[in-house]
Amino acid sequence: MTVATSLVPGLDDIVKNGDPKRRTEAARRVADLFFQDAASLRPRQVELLDEILIDLVPQAELIARAELAERLSLFSNAPRVLVGRLARENEILVAGPLLRRSPVIDEEVLLEIAQARGQGHLLAMAERSALSPDLTDVMLRRGDRDVVRRTAGNNGALFSASGYSELIKRASQDGVLTITVGQRNDLSDQMLKQLLAGSLDVIRRRLFDVVKPERQAAIKQAMADITGVSERHESKRDFVPAQRTILELHDAGNLNEAALLSFAKAYRYEECVAALSALSGVKIETLDNLISNDRHDPILILGKTIGLEWATVRALILLRSGPNRVPAPADIESARMNFSRLMPSTAERVVGFWKTRFAPY
Repeated sequence: MTVATSLVPGLDDIVKNGDPKRRTEAARRVADLFFQDAASLRPRQVELLDEILIDLVPQAELIARAELAERLSLFSNAPRVLVGRLARENEILVAGPLLRRSPVIDEEVLLEIAQARGQGHLLAMAERSALSPDLTDVMLRRGDRDVVRRTAGNNGALFSASGYSELIKRASQDGVLTITVGQRNDLSDQMLKQLLAGSLDVIRRRLFDVVKPERQAAIKQAMADITGVSERHESKRDFVPAQRTILELHDAGNLNEAALLSFAKAYRYEECVAALSALSGVKIETLDNLISNDRHDPILILGKTIGLEWATVRALILLRSGPNRVPAPADIESARMNFSRLMPSTAERVVGFWKTRFAPY
Protein backbone atom coordinates (compact mmCIF):
# COMPACT_ATOMS: atom_id res chain seq x y z
CA MET A 1 0.00 0.00 0.00
CA THR A 2 2.93 2.30 0.74
CA VAL A 3 4.35 1.99 -2.79
CA ALA A 4 0.92 2.47 -4.36
CA THR A 5 0.30 5.50 -2.16
CA SER A 6 3.60 7.07 -3.17
CA LEU A 7 2.79 6.59 -6.85
CA VAL A 8 -0.77 7.82 -6.53
CA PRO A 9 -0.96 10.74 -4.09
CA GLY A 10 -4.31 10.94 -2.36
CA LEU A 11 -5.12 7.32 -3.12
CA ASP A 12 -7.32 6.93 -0.06
CA ASP A 13 -9.37 9.96 -1.09
CA ILE A 14 -9.65 8.68 -4.67
CA VAL A 15 -10.90 5.31 -3.44
CA LYS A 16 -13.52 6.94 -1.24
CA ASN A 17 -14.56 9.98 -3.25
CA GLY A 18 -12.95 9.90 -6.69
CA ASP A 19 -14.96 10.21 -9.90
CA PRO A 20 -14.60 7.54 -12.66
CA LYS A 21 -11.81 9.42 -14.43
CA ARG A 22 -9.69 9.76 -11.28
CA ARG A 23 -10.37 6.13 -10.36
CA THR A 24 -9.42 5.05 -13.88
CA GLU A 25 -6.10 6.85 -13.79
CA ALA A 26 -5.33 5.54 -10.30
CA ALA A 27 -6.24 1.99 -11.30
CA ARG A 28 -4.01 2.23 -14.35
CA ARG A 29 -1.02 3.39 -12.33
CA VAL A 30 -1.47 0.71 -9.66
CA ALA A 31 -1.99 -1.98 -12.30
CA ASP A 32 1.27 -0.94 -13.91
CA LEU A 33 3.01 -2.00 -10.69
CA PHE A 34 1.81 -5.50 -11.33
CA PHE A 35 2.56 -5.59 -15.06
CA GLN A 36 6.07 -4.23 -14.63
CA ASP A 37 7.17 -6.84 -12.09
CA ALA A 38 4.62 -9.67 -12.43
CA ALA A 39 7.24 -12.38 -12.81
CA SER A 40 9.05 -11.43 -9.60
CA LEU A 41 6.15 -10.49 -7.35
CA ARG A 42 5.50 -12.69 -4.34
CA PRO A 43 1.95 -13.93 -3.65
CA ARG A 44 1.52 -11.53 -0.72
CA GLN A 45 2.52 -8.58 -2.90
CA VAL A 46 -0.03 -9.59 -5.51
CA GLU A 47 -2.66 -9.85 -2.79
CA LEU A 48 -1.90 -6.30 -1.63
CA LEU A 49 -2.27 -4.96 -5.16
CA ASP A 50 -5.46 -7.00 -5.48
CA GLU A 51 -6.89 -5.30 -2.38
CA ILE A 52 -6.17 -1.86 -3.83
CA LEU A 53 -7.38 -2.58 -7.36
CA ILE A 54 -10.64 -4.14 -6.24
CA ASP A 55 -11.59 -0.77 -4.75
CA LEU A 56 -10.63 1.16 -7.89
CA VAL A 57 -11.28 -0.91 -10.99
CA PRO A 58 -15.03 -1.75 -10.70
CA GLN A 59 -15.82 2.00 -10.76
CA ALA A 60 -13.33 2.81 -13.51
CA GLU A 61 -14.44 3.61 -17.07
CA LEU A 62 -15.56 0.75 -19.31
CA ILE A 63 -12.71 0.99 -21.83
CA ALA A 64 -10.16 1.02 -19.01
CA ARG A 65 -11.73 -2.08 -17.44
CA ALA A 66 -11.77 -3.85 -20.79
CA GLU A 67 -8.12 -3.04 -21.48
CA LEU A 68 -7.11 -4.17 -18.02
CA ALA A 69 -9.04 -7.43 -18.37
CA GLU A 70 -7.32 -8.11 -21.69
CA ARG A 71 -3.89 -7.69 -20.13
CA LEU A 72 -4.69 -9.60 -16.94
CA SER A 73 -5.99 -12.57 -18.93
CA LEU A 74 -2.42 -13.43 -19.94
CA PHE A 75 -0.96 -13.75 -16.42
CA SER A 76 -1.04 -16.89 -14.31
CA ASN A 77 -0.54 -14.89 -11.10
CA ALA A 78 -3.00 -12.09 -11.85
CA PRO A 79 -4.87 -10.66 -8.84
CA ARG A 80 -7.43 -13.39 -8.22
CA VAL A 81 -10.22 -11.38 -6.57
CA LEU A 82 -10.10 -8.67 -9.21
CA VAL A 83 -10.10 -11.19 -12.04
CA GLY A 84 -13.11 -12.93 -10.53
CA ARG A 85 -14.97 -9.62 -10.21
CA LEU A 86 -14.24 -8.61 -13.80
CA ALA A 87 -15.12 -12.05 -15.16
CA ARG A 88 -18.55 -11.77 -13.53
CA GLU A 89 -19.31 -8.41 -15.17
CA ASN A 90 -22.29 -8.21 -17.50
CA GLU A 91 -20.16 -6.25 -19.98
CA ILE A 92 -18.73 -8.92 -22.28
CA LEU A 93 -15.95 -6.53 -23.35
CA VAL A 94 -14.63 -6.84 -19.81
CA ALA A 95 -15.55 -10.42 -18.95
CA GLY A 96 -14.79 -11.96 -22.35
CA PRO A 97 -10.96 -11.97 -22.38
CA LEU A 98 -10.78 -13.45 -18.89
CA LEU A 99 -13.38 -16.11 -19.61
CA ARG A 100 -11.55 -17.09 -22.78
CA ARG A 101 -8.12 -17.68 -21.31
CA SER A 102 -7.39 -16.50 -17.77
CA PRO A 103 -5.74 -19.36 -15.84
CA VAL A 104 -6.65 -17.66 -12.57
CA ILE A 105 -10.37 -18.40 -12.72
CA ASP A 106 -11.13 -21.68 -10.95
CA GLU A 107 -13.79 -24.25 -11.79
CA GLU A 108 -16.22 -23.06 -9.13
CA VAL A 109 -16.26 -19.53 -10.50
CA LEU A 110 -16.61 -20.74 -14.08
CA LEU A 111 -19.61 -22.87 -13.13
CA GLU A 112 -21.19 -19.96 -11.30
CA ILE A 113 -20.79 -17.68 -14.32
CA ALA A 114 -21.96 -20.35 -16.77
CA GLN A 115 -25.15 -20.85 -14.77
CA ALA A 116 -25.92 -17.16 -14.34
CA ARG A 117 -24.68 -15.15 -17.31
CA GLY A 118 -25.77 -14.86 -20.92
CA GLN A 119 -24.78 -16.33 -24.26
CA GLY A 120 -21.84 -13.95 -24.77
CA HIS A 121 -20.22 -15.22 -21.58
CA LEU A 122 -20.82 -18.84 -22.56
CA LEU A 123 -19.44 -18.22 -26.04
CA ALA A 124 -16.25 -16.72 -24.61
CA MET A 125 -15.91 -19.58 -22.14
CA ALA A 126 -16.21 -22.09 -24.99
CA GLU A 127 -12.78 -20.95 -26.21
CA ARG A 128 -10.91 -21.94 -23.04
CA SER A 129 -8.06 -24.39 -23.55
CA ALA A 130 -9.77 -26.90 -21.24
CA LEU A 131 -13.40 -27.42 -20.23
CA SER A 132 -14.50 -30.01 -17.67
CA PRO A 133 -17.51 -32.33 -18.18
CA ASP A 134 -19.39 -30.51 -15.41
CA LEU A 135 -18.85 -27.21 -17.17
CA THR A 136 -19.78 -28.46 -20.65
CA ASP A 137 -22.96 -30.00 -19.20
CA VAL A 138 -24.08 -26.51 -18.16
CA MET A 139 -22.96 -24.94 -21.43
CA LEU A 140 -24.83 -27.46 -23.55
CA ARG A 141 -27.94 -27.10 -21.43
CA ARG A 142 -28.01 -23.29 -21.51
CA GLY A 143 -26.10 -22.46 -24.68
CA ASP A 144 -27.54 -21.43 -28.03
CA ARG A 145 -26.45 -22.88 -31.37
CA ASP A 146 -23.21 -20.86 -31.58
CA VAL A 147 -22.19 -21.78 -28.04
CA VAL A 148 -22.82 -25.47 -28.62
CA ARG A 149 -20.97 -25.48 -31.94
CA ARG A 150 -17.93 -23.73 -30.49
CA THR A 151 -17.88 -25.97 -27.43
CA ALA A 152 -18.09 -29.09 -29.60
CA GLY A 153 -15.22 -27.81 -31.72
CA ASN A 154 -12.97 -27.25 -28.70
CA ASN A 155 -10.47 -30.13 -28.56
CA GLY A 156 -9.81 -29.34 -24.91
CA ALA A 157 -13.46 -29.80 -23.94
CA LEU A 158 -14.51 -32.98 -22.18
CA PHE A 159 -18.09 -34.27 -22.23
CA SER A 160 -20.02 -36.54 -19.91
CA ALA A 161 -22.21 -39.33 -21.30
CA SER A 162 -25.27 -37.10 -20.90
CA GLY A 163 -23.36 -34.25 -22.50
CA TYR A 164 -22.61 -36.32 -25.57
CA SER A 165 -26.25 -37.41 -25.73
CA GLU A 166 -27.26 -33.75 -25.76
CA LEU A 167 -24.70 -32.98 -28.46
CA ILE A 168 -25.99 -35.80 -30.66
CA LYS A 169 -29.59 -34.76 -30.07
CA ARG A 170 -28.87 -31.19 -31.12
CA ALA A 171 -26.76 -32.35 -34.06
CA SER A 172 -29.81 -34.07 -35.57
CA GLN A 173 -31.11 -30.56 -36.33
CA ASP A 174 -27.74 -28.97 -37.16
CA GLY A 175 -25.54 -30.23 -39.97
CA VAL A 176 -22.60 -28.04 -38.99
CA LEU A 177 -22.69 -29.48 -35.48
CA THR A 178 -22.86 -33.02 -36.89
CA ILE A 179 -19.66 -32.45 -38.86
CA THR A 180 -17.97 -30.85 -35.85
CA VAL A 181 -18.90 -33.63 -33.44
CA GLY A 182 -18.03 -36.30 -36.02
CA GLN A 183 -14.43 -35.08 -36.12
CA ARG A 184 -13.85 -35.30 -32.35
CA ASN A 185 -11.14 -37.77 -31.39
CA ASP A 186 -12.99 -38.84 -28.24
CA LEU A 187 -16.18 -39.80 -30.11
CA SER A 188 -16.78 -43.52 -29.57
CA ASP A 189 -17.94 -45.82 -32.36
CA GLN A 190 -21.32 -46.21 -30.68
CA MET A 191 -21.76 -42.45 -30.43
CA LEU A 192 -20.68 -42.07 -34.05
CA LYS A 193 -23.40 -44.51 -35.05
CA GLN A 194 -26.00 -42.51 -33.10
CA LEU A 195 -24.76 -39.30 -34.69
CA LEU A 196 -24.99 -40.69 -38.23
CA ALA A 197 -28.38 -42.30 -37.64
CA GLY A 198 -29.92 -38.87 -37.09
CA SER A 199 -28.17 -37.09 -39.96
CA LEU A 200 -28.95 -36.52 -43.62
CA ASP A 201 -27.03 -38.19 -46.46
CA VAL A 202 -25.47 -34.93 -47.62
CA ILE A 203 -24.13 -34.31 -44.10
CA ARG A 204 -22.77 -37.84 -43.85
CA ARG A 205 -20.95 -37.37 -47.13
CA ARG A 206 -19.48 -34.06 -46.07
CA LEU A 207 -18.31 -35.58 -42.79
CA PHE A 208 -16.75 -38.49 -44.65
CA ASP A 209 -14.81 -36.07 -46.84
CA VAL A 210 -13.28 -34.06 -43.99
CA VAL A 211 -12.35 -36.73 -41.41
CA LYS A 212 -9.12 -38.68 -41.14
CA PRO A 213 -8.86 -42.09 -42.89
CA GLU A 214 -9.33 -44.04 -39.66
CA ARG A 215 -12.57 -42.16 -38.99
CA GLN A 216 -13.70 -42.84 -42.57
CA ALA A 217 -13.42 -46.55 -41.84
CA ALA A 218 -15.48 -46.07 -38.68
CA ILE A 219 -18.14 -44.19 -40.68
CA LYS A 220 -18.33 -47.04 -43.19
CA GLN A 221 -18.80 -49.55 -40.42
CA ALA A 222 -21.37 -47.40 -38.61
CA MET A 223 -23.42 -46.97 -41.77
CA ALA A 224 -23.21 -50.69 -42.45
CA ASP A 225 -24.56 -51.33 -38.95
CA ILE A 226 -27.32 -48.75 -39.38
CA THR A 227 -28.51 -49.79 -42.83
CA GLY A 228 -27.61 -53.45 -42.97
CA VAL A 229 -25.28 -52.90 -45.94
CA SER A 230 -21.79 -54.31 -45.61
CA GLU A 231 -18.91 -53.85 -48.00
CA ARG A 232 -19.37 -54.66 -51.68
CA HIS A 233 -19.06 -58.33 -52.48
CA GLU A 234 -19.03 -60.31 -55.68
CA SER A 235 -22.30 -62.17 -55.99
CA LYS A 236 -22.27 -65.67 -57.44
CA ARG A 237 -25.80 -65.22 -58.72
CA ASP A 238 -26.65 -64.37 -62.32
CA PHE A 239 -29.33 -61.68 -62.38
CA VAL A 240 -29.34 -61.10 -66.16
CA PRO A 241 -32.21 -63.49 -66.99
CA ALA A 242 -34.24 -62.17 -64.06
CA GLN A 243 -33.69 -58.61 -65.23
CA ARG A 244 -35.03 -59.52 -68.64
CA THR A 245 -38.14 -61.05 -67.04
CA ILE A 246 -38.76 -57.98 -64.89
CA LEU A 247 -38.22 -55.67 -67.86
CA GLU A 248 -40.82 -57.58 -69.86
CA LEU A 249 -43.28 -57.34 -66.99
CA HIS A 250 -42.60 -53.63 -66.67
CA ASP A 251 -43.10 -53.00 -70.39
CA ALA A 252 -46.37 -54.91 -70.26
CA GLY A 253 -47.55 -52.92 -67.23
CA ASN A 254 -47.61 -56.03 -65.04
CA LEU A 255 -44.77 -55.27 -62.64
CA ASN A 256 -46.69 -54.95 -59.39
CA GLU A 257 -47.01 -56.38 -55.90
CA ALA A 258 -48.92 -59.42 -57.13
CA ALA A 259 -46.05 -60.37 -59.42
CA LEU A 260 -43.53 -59.88 -56.62
CA LEU A 261 -45.59 -62.03 -54.25
CA SER A 262 -45.78 -64.76 -56.89
CA PHE A 263 -42.00 -64.77 -57.31
CA ALA A 264 -41.49 -64.86 -53.52
CA LYS A 265 -43.84 -67.80 -53.03
CA ALA A 266 -42.01 -69.68 -55.79
CA TYR A 267 -38.64 -68.92 -54.12
CA ARG A 268 -37.39 -67.19 -57.24
CA TYR A 269 -34.76 -65.11 -55.52
CA GLU A 270 -33.21 -63.42 -58.56
CA GLU A 271 -36.60 -62.28 -59.87
CA CYS A 272 -37.56 -60.93 -56.43
CA VAL A 273 -34.35 -58.93 -56.13
CA ALA A 274 -34.67 -57.60 -59.69
CA ALA A 275 -38.31 -56.63 -59.06
CA LEU A 276 -37.46 -54.90 -55.77
CA SER A 277 -34.68 -53.03 -57.56
CA ALA A 278 -37.07 -51.81 -60.25
CA LEU A 279 -39.70 -50.81 -57.69
CA SER A 280 -37.36 -49.09 -55.22
CA GLY A 281 -34.58 -47.68 -57.40
CA VAL A 282 -31.88 -49.42 -55.35
CA LYS A 283 -29.15 -51.24 -57.29
CA ILE A 284 -29.45 -55.00 -57.61
CA GLU A 285 -25.98 -55.59 -56.14
CA THR A 286 -26.90 -53.55 -53.07
CA LEU A 287 -30.20 -55.38 -52.59
CA ASP A 288 -28.51 -58.75 -53.01
CA ASN A 289 -26.07 -57.75 -50.29
CA LEU A 290 -28.92 -56.59 -48.06
CA ILE A 291 -31.36 -59.43 -48.49
CA SER A 292 -28.81 -62.22 -48.30
CA ASN A 293 -27.68 -61.32 -44.79
CA ASP A 294 -29.21 -62.57 -41.54
CA ARG A 295 -31.41 -59.58 -40.73
CA HIS A 296 -35.07 -58.96 -41.57
CA ASP A 297 -34.74 -55.18 -41.33
CA PRO A 298 -33.81 -54.51 -44.99
CA ILE A 299 -36.93 -56.30 -46.22
CA LEU A 300 -39.11 -54.42 -43.74
CA ILE A 301 -37.61 -51.13 -44.87
CA LEU A 302 -38.06 -51.92 -48.55
CA GLY A 303 -41.62 -53.09 -47.98
CA LYS A 304 -42.55 -49.92 -46.11
CA THR A 305 -40.98 -47.68 -48.76
CA ILE A 306 -42.62 -49.44 -51.70
CA GLY A 307 -45.94 -49.75 -49.85
CA LEU A 308 -46.16 -53.54 -49.74
CA GLU A 309 -48.72 -55.44 -47.72
CA TRP A 310 -47.54 -57.56 -44.81
CA ALA A 311 -48.33 -60.79 -46.70
CA THR A 312 -45.80 -59.87 -49.38
CA VAL A 313 -43.20 -58.80 -46.84
CA ARG A 314 -43.69 -62.08 -44.98
CA ALA A 315 -43.22 -64.04 -48.21
CA LEU A 316 -39.96 -62.21 -48.87
CA ILE A 317 -38.75 -63.07 -45.35
CA LEU A 318 -39.56 -66.73 -46.00
CA LEU A 319 -37.78 -66.46 -49.36
CA ARG A 320 -34.59 -65.52 -47.53
CA SER A 321 -34.82 -68.64 -45.39
CA GLY A 322 -35.40 -70.94 -48.35
CA PRO A 323 -37.98 -73.71 -48.79
CA ASN A 324 -36.27 -76.04 -46.32
CA ARG A 325 -35.99 -73.70 -43.36
CA VAL A 326 -38.88 -71.84 -41.70
CA PRO A 327 -38.24 -68.99 -39.23
CA ALA A 328 -39.61 -69.38 -35.72
CA PRO A 329 -43.17 -68.01 -35.32
CA ALA A 330 -41.90 -65.59 -32.69
CA ASP A 331 -39.41 -64.16 -35.18
CA ILE A 332 -42.13 -63.66 -37.78
CA GLU A 333 -44.42 -61.97 -35.25
CA SER A 334 -41.60 -59.71 -34.10
CA ALA A 335 -40.93 -58.76 -37.74
CA ARG A 336 -44.64 -58.05 -38.28
CA MET A 337 -44.77 -55.72 -35.29
CA ASN A 338 -41.58 -53.93 -36.36
CA PHE A 339 -43.03 -53.51 -39.84
CA SER A 340 -46.24 -51.98 -38.49
CA ARG A 341 -44.31 -49.56 -36.29
CA LEU A 342 -41.81 -48.49 -38.95
CA MET A 343 -42.43 -44.94 -40.13
CA PRO A 344 -42.43 -44.50 -43.93
CA SER A 345 -40.25 -41.39 -43.60
CA THR A 346 -37.62 -43.38 -41.71
CA ALA A 347 -37.70 -46.17 -44.28
CA GLU A 348 -37.41 -43.71 -47.17
CA ARG A 349 -34.41 -42.07 -45.53
CA VAL A 350 -32.56 -45.39 -45.29
CA VAL A 351 -33.46 -46.35 -48.84
CA GLY A 352 -32.15 -42.98 -49.98
CA PHE A 353 -28.83 -43.94 -48.46
CA TRP A 354 -28.87 -47.37 -50.13
CA LYS A 355 -29.31 -45.75 -53.53
CA THR A 356 -25.95 -44.04 -53.15
CA ARG A 357 -24.29 -46.75 -51.04
CA PHE A 358 -21.04 -47.02 -52.98
CA ALA A 359 -20.34 -43.34 -53.52
CA PRO A 360 -18.25 -42.61 -51.56
CA TYR A 361 -18.92 -44.88 -48.55
